Amino acid sequence: MPKVIVGMSGGVDSAVSAYLLKEQGYEVEGLFMRNWDAYMNNDILGNPTLNEYICPQEQDYNDAIKTCEILKIPLHRVDFVKEYWDSVFTYFLEELKKGRTPNPDLLCNKYIKFDAFKKEALKLGADFIATGHYARLKEGHLLRGKDSNKDQTYFLAQVSKSQFENVLFPVGDLTKQEVREIAKKSKINVAEKKDSTGICFIGERHYQDFIRNYLKPNPGNIINVETKEIIGRHNGLMNYTIGQRRNVGLSGNEERHYVCGKSVKKNELYVAFGENEYLYSDSCLLEDINFISDERPASCTAKFRYRGEDYPIELEYLKNGQILVKYPQKVKSVTPGQFCVFYKGEECLGSGVIKEVYKENQKLWYLSD
Repeated sequence: MPKVIVGMSGGVDSAVSAYLLKEQGYEVEGLFMRNWDAYMNNDILGNPTLNEYICPQEQDYNDAIKTCEILKIPLHRVDFVKEYWDSVFTYFLEELKKGRTPNPDLLCNKYIKFDAFKKEALKLGADFIATGHYARLKEGHLLRGKDSNKDQTYFLAQVSKSQFENVLFPVGDLTKQEVREIAKKSKINVAEKKDSTGICFIGERHYQDFIRNYLKPNPGNIINVETKEIIGRHNGLMNYTIGQRRNVGLSGNEERHYVCGKSVKKNELYVAFGENEYLYSDSCLLEDINFISDERPASCTAKFRYRGEDYPIELEYLKNGQILVKYPQKVKSVTPGQFCVFYKGEECLGSGVIKEVYKENQKLWYLSD
């Protein structure tokens, strides 16, 4: 009987994954990953925050314990706090310092869930590992999940092809509604538990309050991108992203405005008014390329954000290993630090990190850092 170690998160997707695998005749055990330490939330500016915040990870662990009791499977727990700090959180902070907008979830999958976790599962005698991701694997190809609204291949696009060996995605052929119905019928405790949202280590806390624990705010000028005039003050570039419209720091200014760029060198935040022309680009440069597929297409489609739509693109492979992505129809809010994920129909081909953004063969000066 093949043994499967399931990554138990305390949520309904991993719970149903374990249930389905057990129903299919596998020997199933759960493994809960502890990736974050609440004691690391002490404010570097001298304001302790631990007593004001209870890490939801502990509640998730308690939920996972109860789920495994219901399913009558063992649950193990492993500490990946150091690995997460070294491979994911440090990257997150360094990207913020560069003025970019990182997505740590892709690195968590690459270095923790499908590397450190997989190694730990092998120590427990696993033949396979399984997670609750909405994705499918077929003959080494990563395919979108059946539920297009929950498809998570975007977050798996930095995982290597070899890392997907002996991996199962039990809920990939189901919709979220079907998963919850299975959980209810099986009387699983987390059947109606809300999905986690946002960045996992921030949880429900206010983003700017959390970031202040690790990066000291460096206020600077807000610049009108058209007139070059100073129109306000920002409270640290790490608190803003391209396309942001709310909480920009221009109180009292009712004219429609949005963040269109920032310069780390000058410590300036650039804001535009009116139409969205400054948010559109027609090409971008990618680094840190990862291909899951053996195919290197000249054209395909791409997502520039998880919830974004698929855009037709052309790829130019450069000698330095980077890729120039072209989208003549123009795309809104392509942001340095985010990931461009390649698709060919249902298949996720791979991804790269957006390094620079261009319009009409010119690097956008207000995104020049």
